[in-house]
This record gives sequence, structure tokens and C-alpha cells, in this order.
Amino acid sequence: MLEEVERWLTRRSWSSGDRPLNRLTDARDADPHRTSVSVVLPALNEEATVGAIVATIRRELMEKVRLVDELVVIDSGSTDATAAVARAAGARVVHRDAILPRVPALPGKGEVLWRSLLVTSGEIVCFVDADLRDFSADFVSGTVGPLLTDPSLQFVKAMYDRPLGDSAGQGGRVTELVARPLLNLHWPQLAGFVQPLGGEYAVRRSLLERLPFPVGYGVELGLLVDALHTVGLDALGQVDVGVRRHRHQDGQALGRMAAAIYRTAQLRLSRGHLVRPALTQFERGEGGFVPRTHAVDTEERPPMREIAEYAERHAA
Repeated sequence: MLEEVERWLTRRSWSSGDRPLNRLTDARDADPHRTSVSVVLPALNEEATVGAIVATIRRELMEKVRLVDELVVIDSGSTDATAAVARAAGARVVHRDAILPRVPALPGKGEVLWRSLLVTSGEIVCFVDADLRDFSADFVSGTVGPLLTDPSLQFVKAMYDRPLGDSAGQGGRVTELVARPLLNLHWPQLAGFVQPLGGEYAVRRSLLERLPFPVGYGVELGLLVDALHTVGLDALGQVDVGVRRHRHQDGQALGRMAAAIYRTAQLRLSRGHLVRPALTQFERGEGGFVPRTHAVDTEERPPMREIAEYAERHAA
């Protein structure tokens, strides 16, 4: 590990308990415009978990204390009761397709995160995945906290243990097999991030609006790498929030995720020739193994500040 990263780990890694809520609310109240907070949950068929997450954030961080200003669930086409459950729990629910309708929506998590900038107003935007179980408000207060108390910080990721069933530390398989090797080899300054692909992080809007967004699974890696090049390592941090439990995907879904992440890295390493953006996987059928070819996410959305509707909204 680079000496620079070792120093960064001691200076820019914290625990959620390092900043009590009263300290955060005092910092927020001292400058409510600069420290306004929006929480965004991208959701697709998450009726089983989204309600408890919304209810916890609303109760702990909007009613007991005033830390979060708005709580928005972006529904990316759910066929279950995700939207109704989230709305009943106290979130504002916006459908992905209702945001920037002149630009046809593409499937993918990054697409939803990018569009969320148009329907939120906080100067700090905190993203939280909607499939978390045993959710704690520390996922929000922990990542938002350093941004509220240190103006030099721009981007803070949550770090945590990721059990796989009853096995401790076995979650995050794409992180360990794909993302961590890529970062260590090509962006060694980012080697200190415990959960580089984690979906819980808080970022200043002034940075987010300057970054391109991969539309799919590569969004977390893309944002992290581009933030490093835009604001430098010392503007990035991470906070330990304990344990993250969520719905795990099967091996083929993880393969597609890995391909998208590799493609995102490849694009940043060279803006020239790209490998063919497709992945063939195999499923056993009645006559043997059947190939299934899937497109790998190849689209990226431009920095939001280049979108006319966004510029007009913030000029008003």
C-alpha cells in the first residue's frame, strides 16, 4: 500500500460513533443552506425492505432530530408495491420515467442516481440502497457526518462487514474478485477503501453535478475514480457503520455486474478501443448447456450541470 494511502487511512477513516448526532445537528443548524441533506433510495421491486428503511430515516433523522431535509425514493419501474409502501412510510416517491422525460430512460441503478439530482435540492446527497435488512440510521448519519463537520471533504463512503448467510465477511464477492484488484493495480490511491462498491455514500452536490454517471452497475466504481481525479484523495473519506445485510444475487447476476464494472474501469483507463460490450454465460437446459449473451452496460450520462433543465432549475 502506498504511504500516501496509509496516511489517508489514519486521517480519513472514522466510526459512526465519532460524531454524535447533537454535534451533527449543531453543525447543520449553523449553516442550513450549505448543509441541507437529501437522502435518495433507488428502488426496483423492494417492497419487503424499503418501508422499514424509510420509516427509520424519517423517525430517527427527521422527527427526533432535524438532520435530513428530504427523503426521496426513485422507483425505477417496480411491478410490486414498492412505491405504495415507500409512500406510506413517509417518503416522497418519484418514478424514474417522470424525471427528464425528453431523455428516454435506460435500465440501471446509475441512471436512477443521475436523474435523482433533478428532483432533490440538498447540498449534500446521501444514497442508500433499498434492499437493506436490519437497517440503522447510522448508514445516513455516519456518511453525512464528516461532510457536515469538515468543509474540505467532498465524498464519504460507508464501510461495513458483509456477511453471506451465516458466514462472516463472505459478502462483497464482486468487490474482492474484480473491483479491489482493479483499484489496487490501476488506482492505488483508492486501495484504502474497504467497500468501494457499497451503495451507501454521501457526496456534495457541487461534486456530483460535475461527474459523469455510468448508467448501470459500474456507477459506484466510476464515481469513486472520477471523484479522485476531480478533487483528490484527501477530499474522500469512509465511515464504519457496522454490518450490512441485504439480498444477495446469484452467480450469473454477479458475473454481469463484474463485466459492467470492468468495462467502467476500462473506459477510464483508455478512451480509445473498447472490448466488445457483451457477456456470454451458460445455463443448463434439457439438451445441455445453453449460451445466454447479455449486453454489458455501455452508456454513461454526462455531468448533470451540462443538462439544460438542471441549469435552469438552479438558476431560478
